[in-house]
Amino acid sequence: MELRISHFNWRKMPILRLDKIIASTGQYSRSGASALINSGRAAVDSRRAVSGAQKHDPGAVVITIDGRILEYREYRYIMLNKPAGYVSSTNGKKDRTVMELLGPVYSKLGLFPAGRLDKDAEGLLLLTNDGQLAHRIISPSGKIRKLYFVEFDGDITEDDINGFAGGLKLNDGTQCLPAVLEKVPNGAHVTICEGKYHQVKRMMAAIGKHVTYLKRLSIGGLLLDAGLETGSYKELGDGVMAVFTGKRGV
Repeated sequence: MELRISHFNWRKMPILRLDKIIASTGQYSRSGASALINSGRAAVDSRRAVSGAQKHDPGAVVITIDGRILEYREYRYIMLNKPAGYVSSTNGKKDRTVMELLGPVYSKLGLFPAGRLDKDAEGLLLLTNDGQLAHRIISPSGKIRKLYFVEFDGDITEDDINGFAGGLKLNDGTQCLPAVLEKVPNGAHVTICEGKYHQVKRMMAAIGKHVTYLKRLSIGGLLLDAGLETGSYKELGDGVMAVFTGKRGV
């Protein structure tokens, strides 16, 4: 039985060149996709493709390579349990980047981190090629909460908790939005809805606490998979968009 590719997307699927659709899976380069088409190995709705320039809605046709259905997705979402020692960047002059932790197929998809996580921090990092969703996560106007577990020198007081709740001013005068500081066993939870440079560490420093360990546990409703080992990753379905937008696709 032949199955059509299904998509969960609240944005209209674009009409794309066939060679671009094939290349965007990350399995083939653009020239490799053209070669497949020219050699007669690609088909659209069971008809042999004759040109990479022909355009299709990838959500409305069945594209096959050597008889196997091509799994096309316009946007990709990767949950990474970031280890310490990697920078949240697509390239680094001297540092290792989180992109180096991914398999080779992902290197061709235009992925980038949706926000930063300190080099020495661990935990949840979302990698995507969806600029619109990334902007929603990063922008303070999106009001996406990020939850961190921190270990630090000292102890939390009621004044510290109230200071976070009222909107803390950092040691350099930078004003932060209201945040949540909560005592937990062996440390504290910090919840913020913005992403200033080294923000959690700077907020803790503003109340006289030196952070010795930092791990992000969640971004909005997206929780770090407890079974995902440090340095490992997994691909998420398009349904992850609903976690941040509340919109359901068709």
